[in-house]
Amino acid sequence: MAGGITDTGELYSPYVGLVYMFNLIVGTGALTMPKAFATAGWLVSLVLLMFLGFMSYMTTTFVVEAMAAANAQLRWKRMEKRKEDDEDEDSSSGVSDSDVLLQDGYERAETRPILSVQRRGSANIFEITERVEMGQMASMFFNKVGVNLFYFCIIIYLYGDLAIYAAAVPVSLMQVTCSVTGNHSCSVGDSTKYNDTDKCWGPIRRIDAYRLYLAAFTLLLGPFTFFNVQKTKYLQIMTSLMRWIAFILMIILALIRISRGQAEGHPSMAELSGIRNLFGVCVYSFMCQHSLPSLITPISKKKHVNKLVLLDYVLILAFYSLLSFTAIYCFRNDTLMDMYTLNFTNCDIVSVAFIRYFLGLFPVFTISTNFPIIAVTLRNNWKTLFHREGGTYPWLVDRIVFPAITLVPPVLVAFCTHDLESLVGITGAYAGNGIQYLIPAFLAYCSRKDTQLVFGSGTVNKHLSPFRHSFWIVFVLIWGFSCFIFVTANIVLSTEQLFLEGMAMTDGSAGQGEMASGKGNGDPHLFSISLLQLWVQAANSIKTSVLPPSQLRLLTLKAKQIELLHSLRLQRQFLPANLLSP
Repeated sequence: MAGGITDTGELYSPYVGLVYMFNLIVGTGALTMPKAFATAGWLVSLVLLMFLGFMSYMTTTFVVEAMAAANAQLRWKRMEKRKEDDEDEDSSSGVSDSDVLLQDGYERAETRPILSVQRRGSANIFEITERVEMGQMASMFFNKVGVNLFYFCIIIYLYGDLAIYAAAVPVSLMQVTCSVTGNHSCSVGDSTKYNDTDKCWGPIRRIDAYRLYLAAFTLLLGPFTFFNVQKTKYLQIMTSLMRWIAFILMIILALIRISRGQAEGHPSMAELSGIRNLFGVCVYSFMCQHSLPSLITPISKKKHVNKLVLLDYVLILAFYSLLSFTAIYCFRNDTLMDMYTLNFTNCDIVSVAFIRYFLGLFPVFTISTNFPIIAVTLRNNWKTLFHREGGTYPWLVDRIVFPAITLVPPVLVAFCTHDLESLVGITGAYAGNGIQYLIPAFLAYCSRKDTQLVFGSGTVNKHLSPFRHSFWIVFVLIWGFSCFIFVTANIVLSTEQLFLEGMAMTDGSAGQGEMASGKGNGDPHLFSISLLQLWVQAANSIKTSVLPPSQLRLLTLKAKQIELLHSLRLQRQFLPANLLSP
């Protein structure tokens, strides 16, 4: 039936479900974790990683519990409707009173209230057999304001994820395959910077290569948006195997260097200044709550689903820890790359070209398998947002329109730009925190209240979270709101520091005629462009919160001044020093 928003699709075994969840969680966050470990210190990093992994597991069990409660609600509504239809049919029939009473007795035995059925020991009412996306659960358990906030949060996050994925894969391919200076990919220590307009192959520029890879990425993975997530079953299994190989390779290569006495790392125990970055990396490294309905529902046997999820988290935590610890002791902090796989593209580290390219392209495998899962999740939430009780979508809307509005916007964003840092830094931080902590906690709380109201206080959800005490829900909510405050303070402090650094750069450059004449170490053209970007970013970020009116006027004036200098660089070979004075 076209338009069924709770269609389960083809079932798969619990172990295939474990593979799916492992692939979803272990994304690009795992590759940025070694650098975050190095900047925060090994002890602080280990404690925070374990704590955030525990928090993520807890909220995952909250979502599974809410899924079971939602399935029970749907069954209860159907049984109530069937009972009403049967009673209407009995009242309109022409049979004798004795036949009506006899039939009514049988019917009431079959359609006995759910509460009495549950008390007789039947737990099938809470079986997870229908896919109920988080959007539908929000509609069932939240009020109108809560539903709108949920969709605002989930859509921003998922669209941001898809845009980042759609850009990251072509960028990785472009960096590996485009050779401007020859064999630059053999050394991560090469400080050469490349522009999008530099040549890639012959007349093809790097930006052209990027867009070609983006088109190929869209054509290869985009069609999965039009089908169910299990259509990627064999792709998921294959890339999961490649993922394990990549992790094991990096761990073994690092251990070999350590055993040979070539280890360069001397990590500190604690660096509080690095906690902010580590926090963001860890949150993204355990994110899976938004896609649980599409992953959990098709599992054929769900009796031990919470244990299955726990096993996944233990495996992932072990991989994260082993990968990060071998990295921080193998490489110096200043040589660890933001994307850890790039450390193994150096010929001095890995002499085999195949391994260098395999690890260099590993992010492509990771992201490519996550893209269909995220896209299907967003598509299903769009369908749920516009769904009306008892209605179905026409085939064209269900199979074409919803997948199209899911796929086209992030691809267009990726086509226009591959610099999505600001999108990740703000929308991802807030929306990701809401999805991982706040929404699951509210779903668990509201679903428990509704379950008691509908089925009675003696009803037990067979998929009830191990963290069933209300203390845990309060704890998660306090933690989630604290994270909001932490992220906001981080943004304010960072932008304030950005403003102060910009003031120092501009004031300090006023008397430096050497820079203005091109004799100093700084490039005046690059200087003007970077300052323009600096002021615009600072003005947009903190004009309403940090600066008094007098400093805001000064900031605006200097931004316009630098913009003027940026235009003058097209006409002059140097920048007069007096123009840079306040």
